[in-house]
Amino acid sequence: MTQKAVVLLSGGLDSSTVLYQARADGYDCYAISFDYQQRHRRELQAAQAIAEAAGVKDHQIVRFDLTRWGGSALTDESLDLPEGRSIEDMGEDIPITYVPARNTIFLSFALAYAEALDAERIYIGVNALDYSGYPDCRPDYIAAMEEAFRLGTKQGREGTAITIETPLIQLKKTEIIQLGNSLGVPWEKTWSCYAGGARPCGVCDSCRLRLAAFAELGLEDPAMG
Repeated sequence: MTQKAVVLLSGGLDSSTVLYQARADGYDCYAISFDYQQRHRRELQAAQAIAEAAGVKDHQIVRFDLTRWGGSALTDESLDLPEGRSIEDMGEDIPITYVPARNTIFLSFALAYAEALDAERIYIGVNALDYSGYPDCRPDYIAAMEEAFRLGTKQGREGTAITIETPLIQLKKTEIIQLGNSLGVPWEKTWSCYAGGARPCGVCDSCRLRLAAFAELGLEDPAMG
């Protein structure tokens, strides 16, 4: 019988690659995306397009409002997005685009969905080498969450605990693009820009990281034209 996996899907480069990896690993994929009133809600259109292209079994979009308390340039529009920063500058500290406890919130929803489905895996596109340096993208955090999954679910206590798969966690952005190319990820359908306009801004941290990686590989980014 085919096994099931829940995949966190933002519609960006990393999460799209992870979805295609989960599919290549032989799982029936159930995608989950989040509308938390983020500045770049445009990414949800990309998530829907990627989910359709990948042929997921189901795609859930969970809605809640993190602008209630802000704390991030992605959820408080009075805070300016960093623009035009060098790759080196991005690695100096945790940026203002960090959303407080976002991956903990996301993984909690994904866990509930996975246990209801009797799924074996949750895939998430966290990356510890990304210059953004978010604390909830690091291996020690993922290990702690996996233990919480085991302790906090019926499936974990009585059966086989749901595990968190992080296939990108130790990959460079260039390596993620190479993996996505090998898996056939349709980059033109993805969205990474934090600004959330009609077209990628090209100057926010996420755009600059993405553009730099494609350029290093001697490739043009189909989504940034």
